[in-house]
Order: sequence, then C-alpha cells, then structure tokens
Amino acid sequence: MSQRFVVTPAAGGAGDAGPRPGGGGGQSCSSGRGPDADPAPSPEPPAVDALPILRYCREPSRYYGDGHPRESSPFISHGEADTESVYEGKNMALFEEEMDSNPMVSSLLNKLANYTNLSQGVVEHEEAEDSRRRQAKSPGMGTFIGVYLPCLQNILGVILFLRLTWIVGAAGVLESFLIVSMCCTCTMLTAISMSAIATNGVVPAGGSYYMISRSLGPEFGGAVGLCFYLGTTFAGAMYILGTIEIFLTYISPGAAIVHPEGAGGEAAALLHNMRVYGTCTLALMATVVFVGVKYVNKLALVFLACVVLSILAIYAGVIKTAFDPPDIPVCLLGNRTLSRRGFDVCAKVHTANNSSVTTALWSIFCNGSADSTSCDQYFLHNNVTEIQGIPGVASGVLLDNLWSMYADKGAFVEKKGVPSVAVPEEARARGLPYVLTDIMTYFTMLVGIYFPSVTGIMAGSNRSGDLRDAQKSIPTGTILAIVTTSFIYLSCIVLFGACIEGVILRDKFGEALQGNLVIGMLAWPSPWVIVIGSFFSTCGAGLQSLTGAPRLLQAIARDSIVPFLQVFGHGKANGEPTWALLLTALICETGILIASLDSVAPILSMFFLMCYMFVNLACALQTLLRTPSWRPRFKYYHWTLSFLGMSLCFALMFVCSWYYALCAMLIAGCIYKYIEYRGAEKEWGDGIRGLSLNAARYALLHVEHGPLHTKNWRPQVLVLLNLDAEQRVKHPRLLSFTSQLKAGKGLTIVGSVLEGTFLDKHVEAQQAEENIRALMSAEKTKGFCQLVVSSSLRDGTSHLIQSAGLGAMKHNTVLVGWPGAWKREDNPCSWRNFVDTVRDTTAAQQALLVAKNVDLFPHNQQRLSGGHIDVWWIVHDGGLLMLLPFLLRQHKVWRRCQMRIFTVAQVDDNSIQMKKDLQTFLYHLRISAEVEVVEMVESDISAFTYERTLMMEQRSQMLKQMQLSKTEREREAQLIHDRNTASHSAMAARAQAPSTPDRVQMTWTKEKLVAEKHRNKDATVSGIKDLFNLKPNQSNVRRMHTAVRLNGVVLDKSQDAQLVLLNMPGPPKNRQGDENYMEFLEVLTEGLNRVLLVRGSGREVVTIYS
Repeated sequence: MSQRFVVTPAAGGAGDAGPRPGGGGGQSCSSGRGPDADPAPSPEPPAVDALPILRYCREPSRYYGDGHPRESSPFISHGEADTESVYEGKNMALFEEEMDSNPMVSSLLNKLANYTNLSQGVVEHEEAEDSRRRQAKSPGMGTFIGVYLPCLQNILGVILFLRLTWIVGAAGVLESFLIVSMCCTCTMLTAISMSAIATNGVVPAGGSYYMISRSLGPEFGGAVGLCFYLGTTFAGAMYILGTIEIFLTYISPGAAIVHPEGAGGEAAALLHNMRVYGTCTLALMATVVFVGVKYVNKLALVFLACVVLSILAIYAGVIKTAFDPPDIPVCLLGNRTLSRRGFDVCAKVHTANNSSVTTALWSIFCNGSADSTSCDQYFLHNNVTEIQGIPGVASGVLLDNLWSMYADKGAFVEKKGVPSVAVPEEARARGLPYVLTDIMTYFTMLVGIYFPSVTGIMAGSNRSGDLRDAQKSIPTGTILAIVTTSFIYLSCIVLFGACIEGVILRDKFGEALQGNLVIGMLAWPSPWVIVIGSFFSTCGAGLQSLTGAPRLLQAIARDSIVPFLQVFGHGKANGEPTWALLLTALICETGILIASLDSVAPILSMFFLMCYMFVNLACALQTLLRTPSWRPRFKYYHWTLSFLGMSLCFALMFVCSWYYALCAMLIAGCIYKYIEYRGAEKEWGDGIRGLSLNAARYALLHVEHGPLHTKNWRPQVLVLLNLDAEQRVKHPRLLSFTSQLKAGKGLTIVGSVLEGTFLDKHVEAQQAEENIRALMSAEKTKGFCQLVVSSSLRDGTSHLIQSAGLGAMKHNTVLVGWPGAWKREDNPCSWRNFVDTVRDTTAAQQALLVAKNVDLFPHNQQRLSGGHIDVWWIVHDGGLLMLLPFLLRQHKVWRRCQMRIFTVAQVDDNSIQMKKDLQTFLYHLRISAEVEVVEMVESDISAFTYERTLMMEQRSQMLKQMQLSKTEREREAQLIHDRNTASHSAMAARAQAPSTPDRVQMTWTKEKLVAEKHRNKDATVSGIKDLFNLKPNQSNVRRMHTAVRLNGVVLDKSQDAQLVLLNMPGPPKNRQGDENYMEFLEVLTEGLNRVLLVRGSGREVVTIYS
C-alpha cells in the first residue's frame, strides 16, 4: 500500500515556523506566481459566481445570456413555471437551493421510466430520435417481425442455394458437418455475448457498432465499426455476384455479352460477363436505395417469402425422393463425369434403322470422324455409362458421400467405384466435354467460402431503435434464428449427401445436368421455384446491404472519431446518407470487379469474424472487470463462453485464409492507430479504459514492493510552470525541453500553483489546466497535468513536490526555470520561493534541474546542426550530469551535438591520471564523450571579487533598511491616524456630558510625536551611513572568488557550446545568506546562453554493470 505524508503549516502562516530574514516578522511571501516567477500583479477574483460546466449540453440555446443553464438535467427541462411549482411546497425546503441541479425524484421518475432521452455521448441518431418523438410514434415491432424474420432472411442466402451442395460434395458429409458446426457455434457464442451487451441498458439505434464502440472505446469501436462496414459492403458485392451468376448460368445463359474465345475460355468469359452485369445491377440497386429506402422495406417481405418457399421446396423434394426419385440421368465416360451441353444421347453409338450410327458424343471425341483412329484414347478404352443423379434418400448413397473428395484446379470430377482404364501419357485435349474443377478445393478454403452464410445475426440488433422491447426481443429472436438456421444447414448437409450423387454434388455449375441448378433439381414441384426464389432473395440481400452499410458509415462519421470521414455524415434533407451511399457503391464495385463469388466470400468472412471477435471480447472484458454498470438483463452468459467465442473467431480467421486475416488485422490496426493519433477524444465509459485502470493499479501495486534499481532509474520529471494573469504559461520552452529530455518515456508531471482559495479560483484553475494541456499537446509532452490552488504559492509548490504522483509513479526530479527578475526590489518573494524550492527538493531527496535563459532553448522542430553539450563535473552527484546529455542526444534536436566533459583539478591533483580515470569510467558507462581536465591554480582574491562581494552585501543591507523604512512609514501613518482619532474623541467628549469611561484611551501629544519622528529619521540616516562603512564577510568573499574563477574558466571553454550543464551548489544552512546564494549562482552562470544547473538527489543513477 502506498503511504504519503504531506507537511503543511500548522495555522495561518504560509511559510516557516519563525520570521523570515528580511521579511518583516510574520509576513508571508506570496506575491509571486511560482518559485521562479516574474513580478505580476495578482488579479482580483471575479465578482460573479462560478458555474459548473454542463458537458452534455451541446446547443448554446440551452443557456441564458448570463451563462446559467436552461436545462441542467438530460432528462427534464426546467422552466419558470416548473421552478415556481417546485418551491410551492415547503416539505423539501432543506433541498430547495439545489433543486435546479438535483430535481425531485417525483418529477423525474416518469420520464426515466419511459426513456424520453438518449444517453450522454450518443450523437449518431439524435435527429432520428427527435423526429420520432415529435411524431409521438412509439416503436412497435415485436420479436418475430423485428428480429427473428430479419435474421432468418440475412442468414439464409446465396451460399445455401449456390455453394452448399458443392461444399458437401468436396468436403464430404462429415467434414461439411464439422464446418457448419464450427461456424454456427461461433455465431451462437457471439449471439450470447451480443445479447448480454444489448440487454445492459437501453440500446439506441446503432446496432452492433454502437455496442462495440461503447463497450471497447472509440479506437476499437471505430476500427471494428469500419471493418463491419467493409464486411457489409463486400457482402453486398457477393449478393450481387450471386444474383448475376443465377441469371447468366441458370435463367438466361444466352444473355451473355462476352462470348468465350476458343476452347477453355468459358471461365474467363463468365467473369467478364459478371463484371458487366454486376456493375449495371449495382448502379440500379444504388439508384433504388437513393430514391427511397421505403421501397426496399416494402419488398423485404417479398424477398423473405422467396427464401421460406425455397427452403420448403427443398424439404418437399427430399421427401418426394423417398418414394419417387426423379429421373435425372448423368453420363459417365469411365469414371469421369461428362457435361451434357453438347450432346443428348449418352452412348458412343446407337441403333437407327437396324444399323449402328455414331452419336454426337462420338463426334465430339473423334473430331467428327467415324474412324476410331482419330478418337481420344481414353474414349476408346472406356465405356460410357449412365447413372441417376438424384437416386433418392433411400438409395444408400450417403455412405459414398461421407468422406471428402478434394481436388486440384482442372481435375476431372470422377466417381468412385466405377471401372476406368488409365491411358499412359494422356494429353488432355481442350474442348472435350468433361466436368472439371474450376478451383483447388481444401478444407480451410471451404470454411472461408461457407462462413458468410451464417452472418446476418446482427440484423435484429441493427433494428434496436424500432423494437417494442429491444432488451427482450434481441436475445430471443437472434438465438431462435441461429437455432433455426443451424438446423436447416445441418439437415440440408445430411439430406444432400443422402439424396444426390457425389459427382453431381461436386459439379458446381450443374454442367452434368444440362446447366441446371443442382439444388433446384432436388426441389419440388419445380426447379424454377428454387431458381426464382434464390434470384429474388439474393437481390433482396444485396439491397439490404446497400441500405445498411451507408447508415453504418454515417453513424461512424457522426461520432467524429475518424476526422476524414466526417463528410460522409451528411446526406439529404431527410437524413438519407447520400455521400456514404456513393462511397459504399465504389467499394462494392471493387468486389464486383473481382467477379468471383468464391474469391469475395473469404474477404467478407475476415471482416465479419473480426467484428464478432470484438463483440465477444467486449462481453468478456465487461464481465471480468465487474464494472458497476454491467448488469445485463440476459443472464445466460459467462466470460468463458465469450472467451471461447473470441478464440474461435480468431482461429477461423486464420483457418479461412491466413493472409486475408493478416490484411484485415493490419487494416484494423491502422484505423486504430489513426483514431488514437488524430481522432477526437471520446469518453464512453468503455471497457478498455476500465482494463487500463485495472492494469495500472496492478502495475502500481507491483512496483511498489521494492526500491527502484539503478539500471531502471530515469528522470521522472515534475515541471513547475509559471502562469501569467490570463492563466497562460510564461515559458513554454520548459515543456519543449522536457519532451526532448524524456522522449515520451517515463513519468512527466506538469504542475503549477494558483494563489487563492479553491472556491474562488476553481474557474481560473480549470482554464489554466486547459491551457497547460493544450501546450502539452502542442509540444508533444506526454504526461499528466496537476494544478494546485493554495493560499500561498510557497505552500502550493511544497505540496506539489511532496504529493505529486501516485505510489511508485512519483517524480524523482524537479525542473524549474531560473527566476530572471529576482533582483527587482518589488518582488522579493521570487527568489525566496526559489531558494525554498531548492531546500524542499533536497529534503525530499529529489534531483533539481534549473534552466537559465530557458526562452533561448531550442524548440522541438529545430535541428541543431552541430556544436557541443558541455558538462562541468565539479562534484559527484550520482552520475546525473553524465546521464542527462546522453538522454538529450537521443532526441532529434540534440542528436548532432557532441558531448564534452570537463572536470576541475586542484593543486594537489594529478591531472593526467584524472583524465585517464575519467576516460575509463566513461568507457565502462558506454558513453562516448571528449574529456578535458581544467587546472585551477590557487590565486589571490582579486579586487573585482572583493568589490563584487561588497556590492552584494551593501545591496542586501540596503534592502533590509528599505524594508525597515517601509515598516516605520506604515507605523507613522498609524500614529497620525490614532492622533486624529484621539482629537475627535476629545472634542466629542467636551461637547457632551462627562461620563466614566469603560476603558483608557492613549493619545499622542505634540512633543511625543515630534520626538518619535526625529528618532526614526536619525535611525534611518545612521543606517545608510553604516552601508558605506561595511566590510564584507570573509566566507562570502571566498564563495564569490570560487564563482568568479569558475565562471571565467567555463566562459573560456564553453562560451560557444549549445548547452552547458553545471553542478548547482546547495543553499546555505543559515537563511540570512539566501540572497547572497542567488548572487553566487548569478555570477557562476554569467555570460552563458543556455545553462542547466543540476543538483543530484544523493543516489547513484548510473552504473557500469549490466
């Protein structure tokens, strides 16, 4: 446990226990603005009462002209009538002065229960909510209509109709079951986490983005929100590609614009056709969305009906195959499947008019010749057979389809168990009607293609603003929809494997079925039910994506967390996101230009998986932190389930595609860092902030246990700043120097003191803190700001030195500026506060850095082209003088400067050996620097030194005399005032009847007053005469001699140095010599441009050991 004691004055006094020398008895020194302050008149406190800043009120119209708030609560609005009614009753008179800021519960409960206002910080949907309240229209959708059916429509889609049979054929029933189970488990765990978040308070319209951002903070919220937006946009591209694939492959193959050139060009032609038609369809859909979303919403039920009817048709077809399998022949050559688009009869020859005639299949394999010598060798050696493509659920084909049949790109689709004669060195002729695999198939690739079919679980939460009871409907509807769709997918896998022949399952485009949709051939009563139903369902899903993605981007833009996206927060007069729709269409077009549904699906899988992963992380984090506001109404959650869901999402990302996963994480990371660097600061009470606080607490308790090792010592700086009358920083270069010294590492506390009481000065204190923080941001000083309001500047500075920081995160170094105006007679407290600050740091065993001529120090954008940093090592200070130049040279401002170390040799010292020892010491410290030993020979005290000391002491005595003269003048004025008072009292006594006085009044006679005047005048004259007869103190002469000699040596060697670091001598033990101490420091640094006086803390800060 961290223990801290702060020493404060016992009563009233701001300074030490006794009277200060030269201070006029019990006078306290508080006229300056800091330990190194320049004189400045202290402004009178404002006569107006300070008002609290109501941060949740954004509109200026909510304030009266005098600054008082019109609305002091986010829930109610106080008018004059309300105020009068509040004060009518006297039952609560004890609280009536606080009624404006703390309304009575009786007037608040109704509005709290009905939730007529948004939470603090919610800006993305305020206009929509306001307009909804103006219309007095409450949300009315329940669980079934508002959550269950939208989730069902979004989950069941293009993958079910176009790719599920192919996945079952390639992966087999068992591995397909595993794929679907993993993906459905992932979405179920995510839905549980999402339900917990959604029921933890009122969720305004905003859906998943709102939940993630308010749970994980603006950085994670913005990154994941943009990933979710990109996933939704690419989902729109996938649905459009699915629509065009159904149209060109199964509805109207003759509508193709680009035709294949030569054999094997069908795949390239199909991609080009999909790009052309996809772009046109995207433009049409974007236009529909732009014209009005109401048309999309009206068609939603039609699209949903198409999905439901298609699924019912599939189950009806499966039941029909049990007793009446359809007659769908499939032609095989050996064990290879043939495409039936170029022939009708599955035979080499057939009998016509009692003679054998070659078929169209013979012509294809034999180049139209009846001679067998020109035929394909595989065709000659293998028989043509015909099997049933859909033998039915009772045929036992399930056993053949249990295991996977992965293949390379361009491989033949072959049937197991059928005899085939291999042909040696076969040359695969192009143009032969074989069914080939168009892409390489393997387990992880199929996971990436399938996963988009289970996305869509956020459809209910995205409509949270339109639900009657979102906290009840979202968990129930979402989980029921996932259970329903999981059952549909898992049952379809088993039924497809039990009803359809394996070669047909692996035939992606139904080439063996004359170009018909495989799942359509299974359906009842007609394949067109599936074809038309899947076409309209994919159209509807594409429209829904183009409707939802722009609104998601608009919500992110209106949160102002990504500056360059703010333009997309604007739209039409009715709030439609026009610019966001345009950007969505452009991104969607990039997906369409890819033109392959199998290539687009893994991309959006990455973005959705990342979104789901952070939903689980948010729930786990809130549960583990146990924040007081975490009270979900949904109770069936646990942090282990959320952690399992998060781990599963992360694993599936790399299972699907490790390079896509890395790209998605890189995109999210870049967005995160951009928001952290440039984004607006938001405080949403997020879990990441809570996690940071817990981690900080743990780290502070951990480092509190033992003392800091020398190897880990670095200057943790407390910077003491001076403020002017307008609460602005006087010397900003102190912060520049701090950032150059620290380079963002370690602890930096920027402190300042305001004189007065906190009740009178809290508005000025807040303004000063904002000014300091703005300067810290401009100077890129990473640290904390701590401002103290104290009755005296001396006490405030002492409090900062004693109590700044927390636990082990406490400063060990104090940085102040040199009080440049300390010689001015009207500001004696400047140098007294400075000297007391030196004593405080020494008592606290902290290092002290004093920057003289700090305004001449380089700013952060300046680059010193060369020069030296000179260190004058006079006395050992623990190695701080060696460490500071090394740290400064890590910064780009000082990087080109070279380090020089000077030390002083006395008469009895061996300068040559000293230089060798110093070089060896620097070598062991791993610090490169030039070394020079300066010899200071004993010399007589010069007349200049004697004269300088004499002037110093005469000035000190003169100031004391002036202070005494000032005291006497005040006393004389008091005497005259008392005389006049006594004279008036005597006249009044003569005019009235005499009475016995209760007390004796002392009056001044004329003789007594004249004698007092002459006595004061004689004392003053004699005091001034004594100044010219003063002889300097020998101790002061010796100190001045040292200062003058050292200053001369330093000027000779380091006058052109970029920075000079000097040992700072300590203050005298006798306070009578404080002013002389300031004069010694002034003489020591005279003539130098940039000086840093360094006083060590008394402990070693560098070590030669590893």
